[in-house]
Order: sequence, then C-alpha cells, then structure tokens
Amino acid sequence: MALLEVIALTPADARAAEEGGADRIEVAADMAADGLTPDPEVVAGMREVTSLPMRVMLRANAGFGTTAAELDRLRRAAADLAAAGADGFVLGFLSPSGRIDAAATAGLAASAAPLPWTFHRALDHASDPAAAWQAVRDLPGAPGTVLTAGSARGVGAGLEVLVRRAAESPDAAALIMAGGGLRRKHVAVLAAAGVTAFHVGTAVRPDGAWEVPVDAALVGEWRALVAAAAGASH
Repeated sequence: MALLEVIALTPADARAAEEGGADRIEVAADMAADGLTPDPEVVAGMREVTSLPMRVMLRANAGFGTTAAELDRLRRAAADLAAAGADGFVLGFLSPSGRIDAAATAGLAASAAPLPWTFHRALDHASDPAAAWQAVRDLPGAPGTVLTAGSARGVGAGLEVLVRRAAESPDAAALIMAGGGLRRKHVAVLAAAGVTAFHVGTAVRPDGAWEVPVDAALVGEWRALVAAAAGASH
C-alpha cells in the first residue's frame, strides 16, 4: 500500500489533505527555513479537524546542526506537541563536519518514544551521503521513514540515487519516503524501484506557493497517481 504524506501548515491544510485522500501529514512552520517546529496550538487546531496521523517537525533553526540548549527546548516541545495531538515526529541532525549526529538524533528520538519518527532531509545535505544513509539506518531506535530526495538539489537530481538505494533490499526501499521537489513524472520510476512512500508540499498548492492553502483536488490527483504507480509496480 503506497503512502502519501502532505505538508500542512494550518488546520485548513490538514482538512484539505484529508479530504483529498492523504494518508499522513507532516506539520511544520516557517517553510522559508525549510520547516521548523510549529506551535502546539497549531497542532491542536489540526487535531480538531483531522484524524490523519500527524508527524511534527522538531527543528529549531534553518540549518541541520543543533546545540544542547536547542535539544532541551526540542525535548520539551515534543512533550507539548504530543499532548496537542502529534502522532510522531520529524527530526535529524548533522555534526559540524557534515556527518550524521547520531547522539543528538537518537537522544531526541528516545525522549519522544514510543512515538514513531522520520529522519528528515538532513541526510541529503551530509558531506558523504552514502555513509550518512548507512549511519541513519544504524541509529539506535532507527526511524521508520527516511525523507530524502537523494540530493540536496531535489528529487530531479537525486532520482538515480533513490533508485539505487531502494535496490539495496526490500527493507531499504521500505524506509525511503521520496520528497523534496518531487514531481509527478518521478512517481512511476520510484514505485517501479520499490519506493512506496511519497511526500509533497508545494505540489498540492495552486501555483506551487507556500502562501496558498493545500488544495484537496490536487491532493486527490496525487493520491490517484501514487495508487496507480504502486499498483503497476506489483
């Protein structure tokens, strides 16, 4: 069964995502910074209008590094967000040298347990993406999903990398959620490679603008596209 995750910034986005047939939403704020931790009140407002699983961003700055003080704030935020209705989280950090910061990532994930989590696109910005991919898979309390475009420049540039990773094993393919500049033409290629999870943001907003709410009809088109591609790959 293919999964379609939609980025939601507001309760209206969450409602439209569910109406269009999304399976899950990623909740974030400040997309100019590629997604930061939202206010718990926003998450609570979304929970009032949708029953979809909500994975909420735990990220305090526009980069992929973090500090002990930030991690303390994020741990407290995770508790508040879970109380507001979050079903899981999106997180992941790099060290100053561009490697996966396993201690920071695993520590925050452990503090949010037992809720599931997604390792986000910090992977695509690692100094050695191949080593980072393995490091993410080796993390204690490993993520159930890894959001990746295969390249810092987006799925268009990273498509071959995603196909190659998915070919490593069924477990590897099951980890990948393709997102970050995902376009309709990419879905069939990725589904044929074994990828079953897809993540969209501006693609389900008219004119591709974050300032415009999610459109339920566009979500429906993506839902149909993902379902057809997944069916054709079996």
